[in-house]
Amino acid sequence: MLELLAGLGAAALITLLYYQSTLIPLVILAVLFLVLLRFTGMKTPRFNTVGQVTKVKEIGFNQIGGQEVAKKELLEALDFVTRPRLIRQMGIRPLKGVMLVGPPGTGKTLLARAAAGYTGSSFVSVAGSEFIEMYAGVGAQRVRRLFGTCRRKAANEHRNSAILFIDEIDILGGKRGQHSSHLEYDQTLNQLLVEMDGLGGAEDRPILVIGATNRPEALDPALLRPGRFDRIVQVDLPDLEGREQILKLHLHNKPVCAEVSVQKIARETFSFSGAHLESLANEAAILALREKKKKIEEKHLLEAVDKVIMGEKLERKPDPEELWRIAVHESGHALVSEALKPGSVSQVTITPRGKALGYVRHQPERDYYIYTLDHLEEKIAILLGGAVSEQLVLGSRSTGSLSDFDKAVEISKKIIEAGLSSLGVVSIKELPGSLLHRTIQQLVGAREEWVTKLLGQKIGLIEKVARLVLEKEKITGETLRRHISGYNRAG
Repeated sequence: MLELLAGLGAAALITLLYYQSTLIPLVILAVLFLVLLRFTGMKTPRFNTVGQVTKVKEIGFNQIGGQEVAKKELLEALDFVTRPRLIRQMGIRPLKGVMLVGPPGTGKTLLARAAAGYTGSSFVSVAGSEFIEMYAGVGAQRVRRLFGTCRRKAANEHRNSAILFIDEIDILGGKRGQHSSHLEYDQTLNQLLVEMDGLGGAEDRPILVIGATNRPEALDPALLRPGRFDRIVQVDLPDLEGREQILKLHLHNKPVCAEVSVQKIARETFSFSGAHLESLANEAAILALREKKKKIEEKHLLEAVDKVIMGEKLERKPDPEELWRIAVHESGHALVSEALKPGSVSQVTITPRGKALGYVRHQPERDYYIYTLDHLEEKIAILLGGAVSEQLVLGSRSTGSLSDFDKAVEISKKIIEAGLSSLGVVSIKELPGSLLHRTIQQLVGAREEWVTKLLGQKIGLIEKVARLVLEKEKITGETLRRHISGYNRAG
């Protein structure tokens, strides 16, 4: 289309120059035509980006770690594509769609690509945001064109099926009726539903639609009914064993010292997604390269954990008085944590990273999925350890405890929502604000009183650990525990 227009434009230009005519009518005509293209959604270089058909590197399910349950569920669904004859003999309705639900970075796109390789299907990937325009009808037209692209790609590659992966499908498939300004969102979703029902094109090459979202509650119910997205596959954050598998996958092509304990690094990375772990392995390699080391050492991986969590080291340095306060603050966090859960502290540092001037990294004994009241109260106590230490050692507090208090309030709300507070089972949304505030104060106040009593007997230990952190800038959990044991023996 564009090539034809370019040829006609060149011919018209030569003709006008030959007859020495003015170019103004031609310029006006060209501008009007471009405006028309813009408003009608006809093919332009920008619109052609919907539905990338570029060749992507094939990936297998064995290259995806930490998602064994999701892989098993997805593979079961893909049998409908790989064994069509048996499916027809059994009278089973073909699968139209699979929805991958989970936090960002957990491998939803990798699973979709692996599904295409496993089934021998053509693969087309798009994002939900690519379909939404302010011009009515453009999104619906793109959906029709996209399904046509999938069929043509499958035919050109001599494949019997295609997989269409729609990332951020909640943008395209959000609940209808929420956008009162115009119906473009609704029209786009309606067209997707029509195409998935098989009413928008031929069924000679079936298309399996795989959607990905981290907001399933925002999806329109019509999208999730049987016959459209028949399977919903949970792609959650990896557990300890899964994180170990993912780290091994990302480190296998990198030179790593034999002494490195991948299990230890996996234990340090609770709540990390697959994307975080890939970034961790990459950052560790960069750190080793900076130090001109030939192999990645454990210290590089541990440093990379800090960088992924908190960000790069900052050049600015607080003055000595502020550094002492920060050291006292972080020592308080660490000592409360060790008192409640011996062996839980992995590192104490006053190296500024991101928005944090200091940081205590904890090493949970295991992954937790549900929490008891005792566990939540312990988390509040650890958060309050910094402010209480400042008060006991320095006689005053600072704004450095602001984020600690915010987290303590959020945990207190979780206690109330779970029916674990003195209020019993309540709806936090219907709870009067004053009563909610008093209950939070009671929960936090009780923990603060306990922490003050605990640390009030260890002021000398706080100062000793703070001086050590101030001198070294960073100490390990093992070093901290040695000094605690030495102090207790001396006392």
